[in-house]
Amino acid sequence: MASSPQSPQSAELEISRQSRILAALSKKVIDLDELRMLAAQGVPDGAGVRSTVWKLLLGYLPKDRALWEQELAKKRSQYEAFKDEFLPNTVGGSSTTGGSEGHSDGNAEHVEHGFLDRSEIAQDDHPLSLGKTSQWNQFAEHSEMIEQVDRDVKRTHPDIHFFCGDSSFAKSNQDSLRNILIIFAKLNAGIRYVQGMNEILAPLFFVFRNDPDYKNANFAEADSFFCFVELLSGLRDNFCQKLDNSVVGIRGTLSKLSQLLKKYDGELQHHLEITTEVNPQFYAFRWITLLLTQEFNFADIIHIWDTLLSDPDGPQETLLRICCAMLILVRKRLLAGDFSSNLKLLQSYPPTNIGHLLYVANKLQ
Repeated sequence: MASSPQSPQSAELEISRQSRILAALSKKVIDLDELRMLAAQGVPDGAGVRSTVWKLLLGYLPKDRALWEQELAKKRSQYEAFKDEFLPNTVGGSSTTGGSEGHSDGNAEHVEHGFLDRSEIAQDDHPLSLGKTSQWNQFAEHSEMIEQVDRDVKRTHPDIHFFCGDSSFAKSNQDSLRNILIIFAKLNAGIRYVQGMNEILAPLFFVFRNDPDYKNANFAEADSFFCFVELLSGLRDNFCQKLDNSVVGIRGTLSKLSQLLKKYDGELQHHLEITTEVNPQFYAFRWITLLLTQEFNFADIIHIWDTLLSDPDGPQETLLRICCAMLILVRKRLLAGDFSSNLKLLQSYPPTNIGHLLYVANKLQ
């Protein structure tokens, strides 16, 4: 990720932040409060430690450095077991896994081949059955999920060679995204895969795959899986369709954004939602569910996530403050606009100084 030229003052500040964050990571037992405070200001790109910082912030690495190697080995071994169980025909997965234990889908191996074994289908199980226990229906749902994951993975950041292109490296990265999303869907039957999860996974995998420590980089898929699970654990209500209209679902979250804007800029909130009738669900649904991954360039997304992941209570409240700040920063244009122009502006948010955006968001506390 290219960076713009720095002034002597900003370069000196960057070096100071880098030395402080390196010092924080060198302690035998990491002070998470200190690390969160430092990371919230942005993890310096030159430090080469963002991967480690994110893993600590997401609780994947324990605070005690002495436990890191043991914990990583255990988690990475567990992920290989998941691959053997749920991805029987992938590289690194066993082709003989029957899938009869644990969370395994008994049809997984046959679905991968695109057919069902007749011996597994009850005589009274009709191909058009919609019953949850129907082998035919489970097969259809699984196939549909795999196809959706494949489509979304191929569309992930098409402008970045890391994710797209004909190189073996890009294809390997796509395979890793696909594996993670399929395993997540199989382990989380209540949510399964929801379109857009690939966009939330992408920054995690990108950061971990680019870890300067080649050993960690080689295990980016396993590390990304567990961090993805942890990140979504605080956001799963936004992806659960049954909760869409509840106070904890996405509509409840959008309502919180409206109330936050009303608190800090009542005039803007009234003009936007009452006068021009541009409601948060028209633009902020994507902002919130995809953690702003579609609104800024990838380098800026990574810096925003430094701040999001630093919130000890999860990213939701910090995310809402950033969304509110985004509205405040373009208030003049919004106050002068009508429904059409305001909707166009917010659905294609203009380039902005991310440091200033995060500064404004931090003031909304």
